[in-house]
Amino acid sequence: MLFFTRRRRVVKDGVDFRQIDAEWDWDNMVILQTLIAALVADSPAFPGVAELRAWDPRGWALALLLHVTVSEPAFYWAHRALHRGPLFSRYHAEHHSSPVTQPLTAGFGTPLEALILTAAMGAPLAGAFAAGAGSVSLVYGHVLLFDYLRCMGYSNVEVVSHKAFAAVPALRYLLYTPTYLSLHHREKDSNFCLFMPLFDALGGTINAKSWELQKEVDQGMNDRVPDFVFLAHVVDVVSSMHVPFAFRSCSSLPFATRLVLLPLWPVAFAFMLLQWFCSKTFTVSFYFLRGRLHQTWSVPRYGFQYFIPSAKKGINRQIELAILRADKMGVKVISLAALNKNEALNGGGTLFVSKHPNLRVRVVHGNTLTAAVILNEIPSNVKEVFLTGATSKLGRAIALYLCRKKIRVLMLTLSTERFLKIQREAPAESQQYLVQVTKYQAAQSCKTWIVGKWLSPREQRWAPPGTHFHQFVVPPIIGFRRDCTYGKLAAMRLPKDVEGLGSCEYTMERGVVHACHAGGVVHCLEGWGHHEVGAIDVDRIDVVWKAALRHGLTPA
Repeated sequence: MLFFTRRRRVVKDGVDFRQIDAEWDWDNMVILQTLIAALVADSPAFPGVAELRAWDPRGWALALLLHVTVSEPAFYWAHRALHRGPLFSRYHAEHHSSPVTQPLTAGFGTPLEALILTAAMGAPLAGAFAAGAGSVSLVYGHVLLFDYLRCMGYSNVEVVSHKAFAAVPALRYLLYTPTYLSLHHREKDSNFCLFMPLFDALGGTINAKSWELQKEVDQGMNDRVPDFVFLAHVVDVVSSMHVPFAFRSCSSLPFATRLVLLPLWPVAFAFMLLQWFCSKTFTVSFYFLRGRLHQTWSVPRYGFQYFIPSAKKGINRQIELAILRADKMGVKVISLAALNKNEALNGGGTLFVSKHPNLRVRVVHGNTLTAAVILNEIPSNVKEVFLTGATSKLGRAIALYLCRKKIRVLMLTLSTERFLKIQREAPAESQQYLVQVTKYQAAQSCKTWIVGKWLSPREQRWAPPGTHFHQFVVPPIIGFRRDCTYGKLAAMRLPKDVEGLGSCEYTMERGVVHACHAGGVVHCLEGWGHHEVGAIDVDRIDVVWKAALRHGLTPA
């Protein structure tokens, strides 16, 4: 949860798709331990559950003693052995291949590593039960505490205060920290202990940077200001769970309604209500591109709320506060996603720029690149297109661009006034290529439809066979015609040198982002000093497109 942990992360890098895929079967160790526990519990030597005490302090005391005297030193020496010669390459290198430790990394490894950990966890339990001091609370309590300490160490978030170590210096030898474990994971030549650095001290393998680095991380000195922010919003209740801190595996794939998410719908619905009444914009994910930190923030509002008239003021306030926060932090560019730049809501961002004329952060709607992506999808031999949503911000730009190319544009609109206003913006010699139509029947012979307004199955039937539907309508139209083809929403693939990217942007494929997101990225990489709000500057469509290609972004 970056909105809680951003300032206390040990390693600033992100968890990428490669690491997520490599750790996909992290639960193999849990399955192995479950099978071993079932075999032990079924053995004649193990007392029946009904015979076990709920609590026995002798067992807890004995388990603690055995952990310190058996599990800790045994794991320490076994771990050191795994870092030597062929043992490391065969049995331990894969575990260290994860560049950023995560709680799931704790369970990622070979069967030999899982057996060593199982033995380290099971020895205190076995000793307590052999002495007749076992209890139900010991089984559950010991396993929970063991797993918690493992996950804490691998969390990559410093949760132990350096002040505690300063007040009680001996404590640093009794409890490791995420910083301590992270140093071992990266440098591989020190900090081998299970949970107690005492054994590294006795073995002479403590990393000299452990305590100073832990202090720096604990004080937030490892934090960094993002260069670019993509300000998104939640689409609906189910998709609200498509985030790394809910289900990392699901968020690493394009969004789909998965069965595993449905039982949690009531929980997600409760969080929606909570966010509605008491929350602010928060950080969802991040990645690095050519040394620049790019973050995605989310306004705590859901798609349907943008269409409630009484919610308009509150949503704009949330967006405004996010822009002002980014400005105060020193963010260079903030790009507005989807409904956050709705024309009826805030004039495509114009409201904020007009209200705060001295903003240092550049506010961008990204629609210039969105228009460029759509326009560059249209084959060069097309002479006529049918355009719905023709008088919208994107529709206007597309119509004006195409008429300059001498392509006839059938603009579907009932408003003659709005049509004429757009037509008058076109050069005199190009105005004849803009034609107002009021019915779908007018496009019966046109095979290139550019859709900026939802189409019902009945409306789609007017398209001739072989029609291709380009679209910029949200949500995308449903493809009812089998004899036609349907384009996806405008999107671009990020450059190949992107680092730390491990989540998919809604329904987009891995490494692909919405064109408005990509437009903000280009604005940041180019270092442009102007805002991109309000109406789209048609003259800049080709400029932005060429800049995107120059920086390695490619059409998706």
